[in-house]
Amino acid sequence: MHAWVAARKGTIGFGLQVFALPEDSEPTKHTIRAGILAEELGLDSFFIGDHPGYATEPWIHLAAIAAQTSRIGLGSVVNCVYHRHPAMLTRLAGDLDHISNGRAILGLGIGWNVPEFKQLGLPFPSVKERQEALDEALEIVIGMFGEEPFSYAGKHWWTEGGHYQVRSVQRPYPPILIAGAGEKVTLRQVAQFADVCNFGAGANTGKVRDQSDVTRKLNALRGHCQALGRDYDSILRTHFTSWAMIAPTESEALAKRDRYYPQGLTEEQKITRIVGTPDQVIPYYQSLADAGIEYFVVQVLDATDEETFRLLATEVAPQIRTGESRS
Repeated sequence: MHAWVAARKGTIGFGLQVFALPEDSEPTKHTIRAGILAEELGLDSFFIGDHPGYATEPWIHLAAIAAQTSRIGLGSVVNCVYHRHPAMLTRLAGDLDHISNGRAILGLGIGWNVPEFKQLGLPFPSVKERQEALDEALEIVIGMFGEEPFSYAGKHWWTEGGHYQVRSVQRPYPPILIAGAGEKVTLRQVAQFADVCNFGAGANTGKVRDQSDVTRKLNALRGHCQALGRDYDSILRTHFTSWAMIAPTESEALAKRDRYYPQGLTEEQKITRIVGTPDQVIPYYQSLADAGIEYFVVQVLDATDEETFRLLATEVAPQIRTGESRS
């Protein structure tokens, strides 16, 4: 079990992921401020979404936050495997681990945003091809963090003598998180390669929306672990919220929703957006914890929405208990 995972077992953890809105005139300032505030508020981790086609580049901003914080974990939920060659991704993760003195978290996924692939001049392969590319990327990342130079020739990626020469602070490498809920392939990849699984209610994060969905996905993960001889409990079970809007009163929460969505929510957004007071959103998170989730990554798509950050950290997170402690 990775030391980062072991330190979080038996508790419920909360991390925050933010974006700066397109109309934000100071996205760098507000993103870095959000990361520093997340640490001050006692949240366990801070993430920046990996969408360099249209949003702040995560690795640059995470490094800046690492230099101004001392405790909080740092990463992205998740890095698209196509945005950077796996050898470069290894370098970035290892270097962030050193800058932060052992606080990097490496999130990986196959990507989903077709317009962004076009913005970055990338072809958009089939799901099968993207899953294959993730398999190969994980082989390279793990191999490059080894003791000796690593060579690999796959269908999608290759490296000759790839090596992260200076050992990462976290051993054998920063914890690896894989996003997605595909029961045949993605959860097998988690069992084979990862320290952390992650899925959520959105169509792009697995459509894991209630306790029965969580139970089904975790049972599938358990089955893959058994087949591979992996300890199921060595994997941290995490859930992704997109997007949370929390306020002291219901009317203020609804006003926040209407400000961001003046045309109203789509049917998908009605499922994925968590809107309300702390007392209103606590049951949502508690129900998922009761089903076996151990850690929540809560996305807020406005880096200046400090009210949501504060209420999440001070009034929601402390109230969520592990399923075992409530049984």
